[in-house]
Amino acid sequence: MRSINKLKKLLNWSKRSRPHIDLNTEIYQQLRPFRLPIILVVFMIMIGTLGYVIIDDFTLLDAIYQAGITFTTVGFGEISPISPAGRIFTVTLIILGFGVFSMSIGILVEVLNRGHLINTIKERRMLYKIARLKNHFVICHHNEITIELSKQFRENHIPFVVIDPSANFSQIATQYKYPCYIQEDPHTELALQKSYLSSAKGLITLSENTADNIAQIASTRLYEKEIGLKRPYYIITSASSDNDMIKLKKLGADRVISATKLMAERLRAMSLRPDMVNMLESLLYRKDAPISMEEIKIPNHSWMRFKKLKEARLRDITNVSIVGIKDSKDKFIPMPKGDVLVGTDSKLLVIGTAESIIATKRIIRKKQKPEELRYV
Repeated sequence: MRSINKLKKLLNWSKRSRPHIDLNTEIYQQLRPFRLPIILVVFMIMIGTLGYVIIDDFTLLDAIYQAGITFTTVGFGEISPISPAGRIFTVTLIILGFGVFSMSIGILVEVLNRGHLINTIKERRMLYKIARLKNHFVICHHNEITIELSKQFRENHIPFVVIDPSANFSQIATQYKYPCYIQEDPHTELALQKSYLSSAKGLITLSENTADNIAQIASTRLYEKEIGLKRPYYIITSASSDNDMIKLKKLGADRVISATKLMAERLRAMSLRPDMVNMLESLLYRKDAPISMEEIKIPNHSWMRFKKLKEARLRDITNVSIVGIKDSKDKFIPMPKGDVLVGTDSKLLVIGTAESIIATKRIIRKKQKPEELRYV
């Protein structure tokens, strides 16, 4: 059994992920109008078969075949001589068959015109697509920021789901190339389940109304408690004023951004240091950036706790540079020296290639002193 599991893991085989919301019952409800036509078709074939067996002594197979071609009015003719009584029965069967088919087509057209069945099937297909996502972001509310953010996510291959309650959101999602989307009120539990939030990395709520962002944060934090999530969701939201930013942070948002403030800060940086901003854009913000910068938190179980920076030898092992360190009280030390002590809940600001940063995270998260330190 272990060997089979190892083989599945090696070949990346896994069971098909299922969405939290099952729409099969709703689809069956949409298909209920077709029950009567199907029953009538089966009943007419049975009556036709028994009629040809009794009236003209057909064999069972010939009777089923004759009843089928007569009921569907395909016009193949008689497979063997039929008596006058049998022909009267045939005409009756043709008239009844025409009536059943006409009624069935009418029901089919009515169901398709309502559009509920097709929309439900499309939504079911979308939910299964979303259920295959891992470590994705759930973006709540469609607006101009969502449009630009989705472009950045697609370019950097970051999976995401967009939720919006607009009635024509399916057309909007197609227009702006949202790969996964849900038409629901984002703060409802139904929307959180449809977005497969249980396997998501975080949530971004970008409503222009602060009350919507507050409701979304509260619903998300409550949901993560209900499912017993070990690692809290990383929640990002937007605000238009400093007071709203303070409120949203107190309610549980990890990051609160202000579009006006960000634009002002960027304009200030471009005005004072245009060359430096251009360099950062070319090195950090591009999709194929040669180097990257990231903040790494020191876990409580890390071997680096209460050690000096020079003891980690990260520069020698992973070829990254530590350009800043923040302690548990959010005191930031730029360009720290090797004698700086790494305390509990410290955060390291490192710069290097993507591969070197991944290697740095792996070393920092170890409980025991890594083997690599023996060779440097």
